[in-house]
Amino acid sequence: MASPSGRYFSSSQSYAPSAPSLPESYDQLQQQQERFGYGYQSGYGYYGQHETSYGHRSSFPPGTHPDVIRSFELVDRDRSGFIDEIELQQALSSGYQRFSLRTIRLLVFIFTNPCDSLRIGPSEFAALWSCLGQWRGIFERFDRDRSGKIDAVELRDALCSLGYALPPSVLQLLISKYEDGSGRRLELSFDSFVECGMIVKGLTEKFKEKDPGYSGSATLTYDSFMSMAIPFLVSYC
Repeated sequence: MASPSGRYFSSSQSYAPSAPSLPESYDQLQQQQERFGYGYQSGYGYYGQHETSYGHRSSFPPGTHPDVIRSFELVDRDRSGFIDEIELQQALSSGYQRFSLRTIRLLVFIFTNPCDSLRIGPSEFAALWSCLGQWRGIFERFDRDRSGKIDAVELRDALCSLGYALPPSVLQLLISKYEDGSGRRLELSFDSFVECGMIVKGLTEKFKEKDPGYSGSATLTYDSFMSMAIPFLVSYC
């Protein structure tokens, strides 16, 4: 039976390991931050709950690094406690390379509740930042020539390491967006890598919601299928 990652397994087997996801607990978030460069620093440390200029205690998870909090506060100019997609793009540019608005919209969709006006709050921002740190580690592991870009083979290997063994035809369709028609070897930046990875991860996670027994198959209504797929198609256009 085919899994959504392209692998085959019997109904008694579970899905392949999934890509970096939202931390399940504050302890897990703290461990992720420490592992990927946002851990304790001598003489600096973590905040628990951070007193902000909003006039109340923020809802950043305990252990959130001060740099993450500062990045959020710098762009939340109206002190609403939420940031929009443009502000998120600005905030992430302080810690990572600049992301395209297309990738930002995909991240907002994945990390927020669509019923909550697709706004990023402190807890979502901390989780998103931590997740991107993991994706950066994966990207650098497969950027073997340290060029700051990966090619189609390296992208395939990176996704496969996360449990997403995509068929060649699906992989080609995924990267076709980035081909310029010149015939030169395709190379993806970290921005494009995150976009590709989040599309695969997001669709797989949505499929899992319809397959709670991890059987590798699911029955979807037309409305459910469209609701699941359209947001990813729109963000990819």
